[in-house]
Amino acid sequence: MSARQKPIESHVAELRRTHPELKTIEAAATEPVYVVGGAVRDLLLDRDRADLDLVVEGDAAALAARLGGEPVEHERFGTVKIGIDDHEVDIASARSESYPHPGALPEVTVPARIEADLVRRDFTVNAMAIPLAGGAELIDPHGGEADLEAGLLRVLHEQSFVDDPTRAIRAARYAARFGFELEPGTERLLHAADLGSVSVDRREAELLRLAAEPTAPEAYRLLGEWGLVELRDGGVDLARRVGELLELPLWEERAERSRAVHAAAVGAPGGESELAAADPRPSEAVALATAHGPVELVLARASGAEWLDTYLEQWSEVELEIDGDDLIAAGVTEGPAIGRGLGEARRQKLDGEIASREQELAVALEAARSC
Repeated sequence: MSARQKPIESHVAELRRTHPELKTIEAAATEPVYVVGGAVRDLLLDRDRADLDLVVEGDAAALAARLGGEPVEHERFGTVKIGIDDHEVDIASARSESYPHPGALPEVTVPARIEADLVRRDFTVNAMAIPLAGGAELIDPHGGEADLEAGLLRVLHEQSFVDDPTRAIRAARYAARFGFELEPGTERLLHAADLGSVSVDRREAELLRLAAEPTAPEAYRLLGEWGLVELRDGGVDLARRVGELLELPLWEERAERSRAVHAAAVGAPGGESELAAADPRPSEAVALATAHGPVELVLARASGAEWLDTYLEQWSEVELEIDGDDLIAAGVTEGPAIGRGLGEARRQKLDGEIASREQELAVALEAARSC
């Protein structure tokens, strides 16, 4: 839906209906408070947004204290997170920012007016605000609503990607999520972005946020096309298959989605290639699978290792009826011999060579006593 298909009054009424906690915040505030950023963008696009981002032209911690609860404060950036009536709300003090050198964390000045707070943001579509008090007013000094309607991502100033090169990663995330295109001037500036000027941790954190989204494969394709991230051969398609795999009941909780999708897109081939090429017996399958981490297993299955389904459903569940106490009772001394005996018994049980408890014990004792 276009940003202008509904009047702002309807959007604000819907916001207040779906977020009754705003009335509580407005009553507690002694200084102007605004809904800002992505919350406004998604409101104008008629997209659901679970959490709200608020900015107060004053002390966010003081406002949070008046609201009660136990806020989590991030002093460096003047932000607090608080729960109100089962809703989680982020409240920040309006601030201005400056960057001591390219890629550095910003130096923050608080308090500031809302206009100064909006100008520090990444794209015009994220630089809008709606005041809690008063009528239904959209504060849009940079033309964000018009860019929403046109489906464009536009930075606010020429130094945007120099100040924070990770905004280029966010550009891919938003472009993939919303189907937006880069405004020509923004595209020119983005191609000069230097992700090497930010720390590895910051760069990876931003990429993992991207990887967690359903549209991550398209976002990685864009990053590769823009020359900002080197993708592995077939990485976009593998990332898509990994995302689909992690939606299946058998696999949905096997690995952290963001790390698995990220590894699929940009990681060098690792243990998953060995797993995908294997056609193992049950005992070999268990040994192979347990020697690799969850992300490698997910990548291997997405690469064609169908035997991993059977491993998860059947072979990984195979247990012995005996344990170490049974071997000790039969005269085996505690130590490596116990593990050797139980391991051999489980191997033969997995491969269907033994079936009864008596057979398990006999095999385990023989293996334990062998040198």
